[in-house]
Amino acid sequence: MPETGPVGEAWRATEAAVDAILGARHDDPFAVLGPHAVAAPAAAASHVLRAFVPGAASLALLRPGGEVALACRHPDGFFEALLPGPPPAPGYRLRAGGGAAFADPFGFGPCLGPLDDHLLREGTHTRLQERLGAHAVTHAGVAGTRFAVWAPRAGRVSVVGGFNGWDGRRHPMRRRPDSGIWEIFLPGLGAGAAYQYEIMAGEGPEAGRVLPLKADPLGFAAELRPGTASVVADPAPFAWGDAEWMAARAGRDALRAPLAIYEAHAPSWRRHPDGRFWHWDELAAALIPHVAGLGFTHIGLLPVMEHACDASWGYRPTGIFAPTARLGGPEGLARFVDAAHAAGIGVILDWVPAQVPPDAHGLARFDGAPLYERPDPRHGAEAGQGAATYDYGRPEVAAFLVSSALYWLHHFHADGLRVDAVSCMIHLDHGRPPGGWVANDDGGTADHDARGFLRRLNALVAQEAPGALMIAEEATDFPGVTAADGLGFTFKWNLGWAHDTLRYMAHDPLQRRWFHGLMNFGLLYAFDEAFILPLSHDAVAPGQGSLLGRMPRGDAGGPGQDEDWQRFANLRCYYGFMWAHPGKKLLFMGGEFGQWREWSEARELDWALLRDPRHQGVQALVRDLNRLHRAVPALHAGDRRAEGFQWIDPDDEMRSVLTWIRQDGDSLVAVLCNLTPVPRPDTRIGLPRTGRWREVLNTDSKVYGGSNLGNLGIVEAVPVPAFGLPASASVLLPPLATVYLMPDDAGGPEDVEQP
Repeated sequence: MPETGPVGEAWRATEAAVDAILGARHDDPFAVLGPHAVAAPAAAASHVLRAFVPGAASLALLRPGGEVALACRHPDGFFEALLPGPPPAPGYRLRAGGGAAFADPFGFGPCLGPLDDHLLREGTHTRLQERLGAHAVTHAGVAGTRFAVWAPRAGRVSVVGGFNGWDGRRHPMRRRPDSGIWEIFLPGLGAGAAYQYEIMAGEGPEAGRVLPLKADPLGFAAELRPGTASVVADPAPFAWGDAEWMAARAGRDALRAPLAIYEAHAPSWRRHPDGRFWHWDELAAALIPHVAGLGFTHIGLLPVMEHACDASWGYRPTGIFAPTARLGGPEGLARFVDAAHAAGIGVILDWVPAQVPPDAHGLARFDGAPLYERPDPRHGAEAGQGAATYDYGRPEVAAFLVSSALYWLHHFHADGLRVDAVSCMIHLDHGRPPGGWVANDDGGTADHDARGFLRRLNALVAQEAPGALMIAEEATDFPGVTAADGLGFTFKWNLGWAHDTLRYMAHDPLQRRWFHGLMNFGLLYAFDEAFILPLSHDAVAPGQGSLLGRMPRGDAGGPGQDEDWQRFANLRCYYGFMWAHPGKKLLFMGGEFGQWREWSEARELDWALLRDPRHQGVQALVRDLNRLHRAVPALHAGDRRAEGFQWIDPDDEMRSVLTWIRQDGDSLVAVLCNLTPVPRPDTRIGLPRTGRWREVLNTDSKVYGGSNLGNLGIVEAVPVPAFGLPASASVLLPPLATVYLMPDDAGGPEDVEQP
């Protein structure tokens, strides 16, 4: 629309322009408001100054020589005046009535440039967080906050907050037509201000409608729920003290290194008595020593990105650049990671690029139509979730997701990302009903855009964050998830292993002979990928029961034992089986002491159980398993190599016994699992060498709450071949127990030897 009036009053804004500003409908407010050079009637240099201050009865420009009043063009607060001389420099100040002076945002030029437009359009910008979002900066010599948001189909975008009475008329933003970015600099506004974007749809059936207020897609901090606003983050850089850790991480061979992850949902690990969440510093003081004391190598945190609903556990994030306000500000997370690194513990964050949640203040239909998500609703996330999938083929969306991943790795020094719902990303039909998905151009089920995105992401992480782990939650038999010429992840969760083995352990021991294959089937594919064995939050989620609660209950045992002794013995035996099985380890919180109740995000863990010696025994076993896992190369270095594993006897289903060898160079461990409550004396097992073998772990030891049956610490292997091995020994297999044997001359941690 023309912005100026007829000849003679050419400097005046048109009625249509004034009306559009007053109604917050103008798509280019900077063409109307602020200073603009004009040719004055007398041909002298002059400019027009316009401003809209709703509710103001008068407005003046502050100059060194005094105030210059602007004429009131409209009683709603639109002012303009023709003034001599060139336009004032950015930062000029206005005063409305007798109020405080303020700098005019419409007096500042753009903060972004053509390169930002170009890189966003082509999808190669991997640091979008440096350009978009809210940044407390100095612009044109004035301190304030720069806002920028991508909304290409919007008819108008305003930033709103308490600083302008949440009035979308006050600060409409400048459109950058080449990219669809909107930007504005608000002088005087600093860190801590809450804000949102008010967007008017510009296209389609919703054109002209003002949408629900939106959080910033690249907001770096957020209000505590039920608030939905973003918060301007403190721009001060964090003083990291982990340079040595980061340098060592970059040179670590993740496949051959020990990896035992303690998975935690930080908001429910501990709570204050009144139900308040612990903040990051409180967690750092308790959670990190707990994890380090148990010998885990990493903490794996369920999503710490901002989310509206506690019951989503963070898996429906509305801000994938903002740490949740439940646990404190972003700097608190940085302090937590720094403290973990100082304690020798890595931090892995769950990251959710599989779905665009439908929350009205989030990314869904961000500018009035599908933008971040695919436009066809049949491209939704898994059935029943009510969410859409990201449009991985759109360059701007791919750049947004890549920038998010790298942000957590760079800005917070995260040691890896566990990528949620990869199955849903790479398969168009995964978790979706017939007719609820769209085939690709070849008529197949492969999501080529998502697969291409993941390959590029993993390659960029390997290049830009050396040593960071990329972990896929992938539940199908898709080949090459961890292959360099496949998707390129570092590790894949072995969800099939967890499903099969937990199903086996839930059976009555007397019936297990019929399900023996569930325990050894995983070895048929154990080396096809680089696996993590996950006893995760999904295994103890509502409706699943706890790990201890899923173990079968037997008859009362000997003196001092009740009918729950088998549950504890089963759990200890299962942990021994897991820690000796090829694959890295992951255990969800509460599993380390045998929580009875299934986990709930609404309460803290049942820490009082640790007053019970049986639960103390489970915790002691986990500690010793982790010490062995870290100290003995055979138990971790060959997790990816088939030659590091050898069955002794995988087929003893009648007695429900499994025996095997783990080996890496000179490091040897023989693993013996008796999965029934019947002791097995005089059981002959094959061994790869003669001599004394130490019983370095026995899950039936009294220190773990067991019956203390065993081999008195030593087994003697004689040159009698058995099971294809050159030596053998006669051993006692304790009831519902796993035993580790190591050659007496092989060394090993003395503090885990059993009585």
